[in-house]
Amino acid sequence: MRCASISVDESTRIAEARRVAVTSAQQEGFGQQWAEEIAILTSELATNLLKHAGSGELHITRLSSLGEPGVQVLAIDRGPGMANLHACVADGFSTAGTSGTGLGAVSRLADVFDGYSQPGRGTVLVARKFAPDRRNGHEDWVFAGVMVPFPGEPACGDNWLSRSDDVQTWVLVADGLGHGILAADASAAAVRAFEKAPLDSPVSVLEKVHQALRPTRGAAVAVSCIQRESGAVRYAGLGNIAGALVDGGRVRLMVSHAGTAGLEARRFQEFRYDLAAEGALVMHSDGISGNWSLDAYPGLLRHHPAVIAGVIYRDAGRRRDDACVVVGRCTRE
Repeated sequence: MRCASISVDESTRIAEARRVAVTSAQQEGFGQQWAEEIAILTSELATNLLKHAGSGELHITRLSSLGEPGVQVLAIDRGPGMANLHACVADGFSTAGTSGTGLGAVSRLADVFDGYSQPGRGTVLVARKFAPDRRNGHEDWVFAGVMVPFPGEPACGDNWLSRSDDVQTWVLVADGLGHGILAADASAAAVRAFEKAPLDSPVSVLEKVHQALRPTRGAAVAVSCIQRESGAVRYAGLGNIAGALVDGGRVRLMVSHAGTAGLEARRFQEFRYDLAAEGALVMHSDGISGNWSLDAYPGLLRHHPAVIAGVIYRDAGRRRDDACVVVGRCTRE
């Protein structure tokens, strides 16, 4: 997954975020008009972080690896939050003495716009913009994630990817051993092997990833397969990637075996679960604490997967390792 994380703690970061967003849009094949619209919504989200929260993070992700050209901008803060996010998005609303058109402009320019905010805890906003001729045959199931490198490292040692066929959606999460470039090389090798593997079963995919990682330092890896109509989930993992099914206030952990893909794998085994229609699949590396729960976030499960992933990262991220959290949810009403 191709993404960039920017800490927005001063005004110069706004221009940096804008440049990254424009570059991402150009790499996705966007024309000048669409690239400029990506730049505008990115600037507005970054400005909003400084004005209303004092600081925050922007995560800019290229979406073509998920099946269609596009750019996602995720804004995360721990500021005062908003009691009524819907009102704050309306043009003319302002708590900072401005014209109040920032979030309204973002919502108009984006193809997908969503957010979640709680007074005293902060806000997470996502904007996605796709190429004009977007084609996606599997829009009912949407995956989104947050990837952040170990502080000071140039690359994230975690990685993820989703794939779909006519009836199933698959997702892989990998955590390269250690952190830095070599860890990133290992997790990237896992993603490449996943891209090439026949989608037969989670075990067969995991076995192919294991063989492909032999020349690397190895990685913890887990693979999920969702039957889109029934909601059944098939899962296989090696190492400490956490997989969970969330349904309301209930969190069910899925089972992985001990081992390291590419180094040692004594047992490959698939486990099967049922996921409620309104539930979500969550997978993350050990850069995210396993103690998270959605009980303290009323209504969050109804929001875009990127927003859910952003809240989990913000409030459960350890900040002393690479971090990756991926959320998938059926958005069909």
